[in-house]
Amino acid sequence: MNSRTARILLVLGAFVAGLVLFTTVVFIFTGRSPAPIAMPSAVGGPFNLVDQNNKPITDQDMKGHPFLVFFGFTHCPDVCPTTLFDVSEVFRSLGPDGKDVRALFITVDPERDTPATMKDYLSSFDPHMSGLTGDPAQIAAVAKAYRVYFKKVPLDDGSYTMDHTAIVYLMDKTGRFVSPFNLKRPTDVAVADLRRYL
Repeated sequence: MNSRTARILLVLGAFVAGLVLFTTVVFIFTGRSPAPIAMPSAVGGPFNLVDQNNKPITDQDMKGHPFLVFFGFTHCPDVCPTTLFDVSEVFRSLGPDGKDVRALFITVDPERDTPATMKDYLSSFDPHMSGLTGDPAQIAAVAKAYRVYFKKVPLDDGSYTMDHTAIVYLMDKTGRFVSPFNLKRPTDVAVADLRRYL
């Protein structure tokens, strides 16, 4: 072996050793390992609210059923009613299996969305849907758990509207986040997707 080959092998060995050392340090400091580790979902979590019948409801009440979660408000002009209509269509298309699925419509406007207001509003949609409200701190906590943005926006007439995240979350029977639930696809495709979690 000549000196040039020896130098190349030495440089290559130093590079590989450095790469191994760097990777080891990254694993130690970030807590990541080469083997996949099941981590708890960063979306969802405990909540304690009341439904449209003024009945307390918690995340534990949802165990055993896959469920959809959508944040909105009853004064929403288009996104919220359209989304709730689409969810109702999916539930209707599930037929008898619809009894095993739930949907939560959680207000981001607890100031106006009382249980009575939610009950009146939801009377136009599928009965497996619950409208949840609570005090502002409770709503802020559940919105934070679901990574939902919302903000009160004053209007020129002195009233206000709400900006908010408009994602439908699919949660499995254990209350674990699965994925955003796409309602822009054909109803039968959405139904087939939801049926997988029954």
